[in-house]
Amino acid sequence: MTGYGMLAYGAFVVVFLYAIGWVEGLVVPRTIDEGPAAPTAVAVLVDLALLSIFAVQHSVMARPWFKRRWTRLVPPPIERATYVLCATAALALVMWQWRPLPQQVWDVETPWLRVVLYVVSLGGFALVLTSTFAIDHFDLFGVRQVIRNQLGMPAATVEFLTPRLYRIVRHPLYAGFLIAFWVAPTMSVGGLMFAAVTTVYVLVAVQFEEHDLIGTFGDRYRIYRTQVPMLVPRRRRMSPVRELSRP
Repeated sequence: MTGYGMLAYGAFVVVFLYAIGWVEGLVVPRTIDEGPAAPTAVAVLVDLALLSIFAVQHSVMARPWFKRRWTRLVPPPIERATYVLCATAALALVMWQWRPLPQQVWDVETPWLRVVLYVVSLGGFALVLTSTFAIDHFDLFGVRQVIRNQLGMPAATVEFLTPRLYRIVRHPLYAGFLIAFWVAPTMSVGGLMFAAVTTVYVLVAVQFEEHDLIGTFGDRYRIYRTQVPMLVPRRRRMSPVRELSRP
């Protein structure tokens, strides 16, 4: 099981790093604006279908009711690693089969401003990773579960923690993705569609996720939700709270 968990984690790292280059148009051999050509209508339909596959997989497999049924088939110690592997495969499918719509919506030509926008966009991806380490990165990606099982340790209890990032916004991981996708020095029609659809997905996914968190933590999460904004920071600071769950 440990090898399986590490394989799933390794696959995630490789695909996630490739996805950064794919979105940013940097380093990787094929980006969001490159790939098999298709008529505009076909490209839109294919890309929407791909994003729908990713969204459905990502949301449905994260729901408690699905996990309860899924763990009748998949041993609980590798449930999270399996989720990560499926999400990684769905993301890889999106990038592999994506049909580009390269027509430009905007293109910032000022060199120093392009650099600033790249830095901010990459900073969004950095915020995503920082958010995972602020809670428990290796639990989130299924590594801790398989290691604890290998050592004969019981599954860790889910705690409700509020590290610093989670006292600024409730979902810094999602906020990081939105920054990365929207702050682009060059935005194509395909890139705009990708950013818009993923934004809609984030707004919907947050509702399901918070419903589950309330179901797990009750009034503790309800109070936290009144104190901390969802995605956009505000000046008012929350009173000390010690508990929060992983996103």
